[in-house]
Amino acid sequence: MDTQSRVALVTGAGSGIGRAVAIAMLQDGYRVALLGRRQAPLEETAALVNVPADRVLILPADVSDPESVRAAFAKLKAHFGRLDVLFNNAGVSAFAASVEEVPFEQWKKVVDINLTGAFLCTQE
Repeated sequence: MDTQSRVALVTGAGSGIGRAVAIAMLQDGYRVALLGRRQAPLEETAALVNVPADRVLILPADVSDPESVRAAFAKLKAHFGRLDVLFNNAGVSAFAASVEEVPFEQWKKVVDINLTGAFLCTQE
């Protein structure tokens, strides 16, 4: 299967590594779903590449929320029909502190996005 017919989903596609990977995949001919928490950065990513609009799907979603992930993957399947490549990239980091100083809420956010998010997306 050549890249022209492959479908990829990149989480965390609104900035950093996720944006760079999404752009590279689009330039390589993939059809790409851009998933992230905020729509505006995803639209900025899509605008950085000159490809037909039907090759890009913007999916604002929270990877730590099972319903949000399910809805995003349903939209992806309705739009592209399938998924060939999943690039689990969404992530956050805790502020630099000793473990005793990290508030539980911050720890939980890191785990929910970095681990649970990858788990939920891979399950779909």
